[in-house]
This record gives sequence, structure tokens and C-alpha cells, in this order.
Amino acid sequence: MPGPKPQSQSSKNAERSNLELVSTPHALDAIDRKIIGLLQQDGRRAYGAIAEEVGLSEAGVRRRVQRLRDSGVMQIVAITDPLQLGYGREALIGIRVHGDVRLVADKIAAIEEANYVVMTAGSFDIIAELIAVDDNALVHLLNDSIRSIPGVTEVETFLYLKLSKQTYAWGTK
Repeated sequence: MPGPKPQSQSSKNAERSNLELVSTPHALDAIDRKIIGLLQQDGRRAYGAIAEEVGLSEAGVRRRVQRLRDSGVMQIVAITDPLQLGYGREALIGIRVHGDVRLVADKIAAIEEANYVVMTAGSFDIIAELIAVDDNALVHLLNDSIRSIPGVTEVETFLYLKLSKQTYAWGTK
């Protein structure tokens, strides 16, 4: 008895085309998540290599990556180690605000040394992460850049002593 007929090339291409249909913005399917996971392991991975792993054409992977980037779901960036770039002090700061928190958050976000700024619900109105060359630079940031913003009523500083974990692989779950 003959086994199942091998799929023709055109049948395989039709299957690939069906897989490559672009989903609605922000609706991630399993293939989008797999692509994100592979790029999180190596942001320079070739689209052809990704295509082989996820079962799409290279063009299909390219379109999906572009859609994920255009929609703001994903960025492809170089992650650096601030200590190796000459920044000797990292700190998380909690900020309490009187007035419009959005205005204060925008001003903090405009500070070059602030690499993470979020408005929160809880004991702080804003949480921000700062990187500074040294303690003197951090004092300057806190006193001259943060505390001087109108509406800032209190700043609590949490100095980083040791980084135990930092991951960017959570987006595929």
C-alpha cells in the first residue's frame, strides 16, 4: 500500500501563504510570539533563519517583524551594560507629586539620564530609573533636575547595589 502522497510545492506554498496572513494590530498569534522570542535571543538573527524555524517564507517574517515594529509591540535595540559604558551609579526613584502627574512625568522623561519613567498607583505617583556617572552626578540629577520640577513634593531614592536579574524574554508568554 502506498503511503500518503507527498505534498506538492504549490500546496506547501499555499499553506505558507495562509500562515503569512497579517493579523489585526496587537493581536499576536503563536507565530508572532515565536518570532519575538527568537529575536529576543538574538536581535540580529537573519529573517531566513527565523522563517525556517516558524514555517514562513522570509518575506512573511519580514512583514510580520515590520508590523510588530510599526505597531509599537516590539523594538529591536542593543542592550548595553551601563557600568561598562562609564555609568557607575544606577538608582530607582519614587516621586510624589502635587498637581498634574502627567506634566511631571513628561519632564522627567525628557531627562537624558532617566531611562525608565512610569506613572503608578500606590505610594508613589511616578517611578523612574536613573543612570549617572557617579554619586555627584546623581546628586545633581536629584537636586537640580528632579526636585526642581514644579509639582514634585517628595523623592525617595533606591540605590542599586547589585543586579540579580534583568530579562527581556517575558514578551512571548
